[in-house]
Amino acid sequence: TSPIDRLRDDVMYCRTCRMISDQETCSICSDRSRDHRTICVVESVRDVMSIEKTGQYHGVYHVLGGIISPINGIGPSDLTIRQLVDRVSDMVSPEAMFDSDGAPAEVILALSGDVEGETTSFYIYRQISQFGVKVSSLARGLGFGDDLEYADELTLGRSIINRQVFKP
Repeated sequence: TSPIDRLRDDVMYCRTCRMISDQETCSICSDRSRDHRTICVVESVRDVMSIEKTGQYHGVYHVLGGIISPINGIGPSDLTIRQLVDRVSDMVSPEAMFDSDGAPAEVILALSGDVEGETTSFYIYRQISQFGVKVSSLARGLGFGDDLEYADELTLGRSIINRQVFKP
């Protein structure tokens, strides 16, 4: 078989985070050294790669597959928001809510700072706020309307380190 056929046949989405992988569970989700109680929500696989390049984030991800954009006909049901809500619900069982240091579970909304990104962040916040997890967003070292894909590593790394509580 050709490399293109193997690529088509062997590449799939991780069943947990929707990252591309050659196995049911991607290498990030299966890495036990990562903080599985911190989920960074991103729009695309490219955003995962951008954040990973910074070396500043050690949690897991959730890839939405886009952002809410009524003008483009993309609504919440077109994205993996329901799967994210299910993951957060599972993460907040009484025994899993806090780590051994007493820190609560966290969801980082790492979406673009444009209107669609903010709308998507607000929608997700409304869906998961009932679970009592800490919800944060990237510090705004990124310019309004900038895509994560084009941010330099230093700016993106500092945005991860200096994230703040999401305020709708």
